[in-house]
Amino acid sequence: MLARLEEREREIAAQAETTREQIAQLTGRLDELGEAAEEVRITRKTLLDLPDPQPPAAPVPKLPDHPAYQQIVAVFAASDGPLRARQMCEAMDLEIASNNINNTRLELKQLTERGIRVESEQSVFAQARL
Repeated sequence: MLARLEEREREIAAQAETTREQIAQLTGRLDELGEAAEEVRITRKTLLDLPDPQPPAAPVPKLPDHPAYQQIVAVFAASDGPLRARQMCEAMDLEIASNNINNTRLELKQLTERGIRVESEQSVFAQARL
């Protein structure tokens, strides 16, 4: 009978050791999960503290390289308001001829298409608001 008790005691001790090992493994896993949850909380807090992203800035329109466009930009820089093609020709000291006025109007319309100028009314051009 003592032999059976000793054997039963060894079985219980073995089961207890196995259970302790399982508890140690589960405790380690529980610690890992706690750390992972803390990392998620920190990430959430960090993301919530970030400022709202700004929309991307619109690309700045590129001015054509031709000198006439440079003159037009210079005239607009010196003017107080919108200009017509004829007024632009006068400001650039061009002869007031229909050919010059039409060419200047075409250049102004090209600048309008590129977003550098706006046509506030028909044939009246102004500085674009960038």
